Amino acid sequence: MMMPVRCFSCGKVVASKWDEYDKRVNHEKEEPGKVLDDMGMKRYCCRRMFISNIELIDEFITIGKK
Repeated sequence: MMMPVRCFSCGKVVASKWDEYDKRVNHEKEEPGKVLDDMGMKRYCCRRMFISNIELIDEFITIGKK
């Protein structure tokens, strides 16, 4: 996981909720906005942290193997 620990704008801890968000959105195919509402993420700055996060670690690993 490469999710930042805290929101860049308000400082709220967001990394602890990443696993639940990832599971529900990417595996269970739920709507991201509804998942964030259910998790209590109400601030736009914190929601941005989830919606804009890109998992790059897998790409870094494959680059290292070449």
